[in-house]
Amino acid sequence: MRPKKFLGQHFLTDLRIASAIADTVDACPELPVLEVGPGMGVMTQFLVRKPREVKVVEIDYESVEYLRRTYPELEDNIIEDDFLKMHLERTFGGSPFVLTGNYPYNISSQIFFKMLDYKELIPCCTGMIQKEVAERIAARPGSKTYGILSVLIQAWYDVEYLFTVEPGVFNPPPKVRSAVIRLTRNSTTSLGCDEKLFRRLVKTTFNQRRKTLRNNIKPLLSQLEAETLSKSSPLKGELEGLPIMTKRPEQLSVQDFIDLTLRLQAIL
Repeated sequence: MRPKKFLGQHFLTDLRIASAIADTVDACPELPVLEVGPGMGVMTQFLVRKPREVKVVEIDYESVEYLRRTYPELEDNIIEDDFLKMHLERTFGGSPFVLTGNYPYNISSQIFFKMLDYKELIPCCTGMIQKEVAERIAARPGSKTYGILSVLIQAWYDVEYLFTVEPGVFNPPPKVRSAVIRLTRNSTTSLGCDEKLFRRLVKTTFNQRRKTLRNNIKPLLSQLEAETLSKSSPLKGELEGLPIMTKRPEQLSVQDFIDLTLRLQAIL
């Protein structure tokens, strides 16, 4: 099989690393596992040895045929589909599961946004992604890499940056380094605020991350004023004097964004 560029395929060839990535799911023992993008099954061969149910989802028909020939025990657990379009509540009959994989670089962020949509079903997510994305997810407030993914994921998950993987262990070698991470659901059951508004606030402010909140929050305020049909909304005036408005978004913690969301809710 030749890796397909349009699918972002880079086949891992180092069995030692494949085994190490597969072992990251052991942090959540006994739960079934869903592997995204197994390709030629380099990780799959180690996952199927574990005493738990394993399903794989693959969009590439050639990879699906290869997996069926190579892993006949997976025949009923090979899902030929686009992970981003799947209804994950149907995957294991509504039961929680571990998400893992050597994720395609071109959709890795989308995979994590989907994970957040199903966070009650995914207590643990592990896998390999582009190093830059892994650093963003693990970044702390004040870091230049701290951003949308950092805040939205850390609101619900504890993040572990496990190890770095060099390009030479892939076919073809990617132009960037990779990293393996593990996300484990924290104790948060509710943010205590409007979660949709929280997401909008985080995304809006980081769209112009070089500006202070006083300036980069304006698009969201305009949208909210239009939605509430208020021609003379007090939104801007109510927020203007807050000390937090002089900060840039990368300086705010998850709790700061929650507090600001609550302030917006109180004004609306």
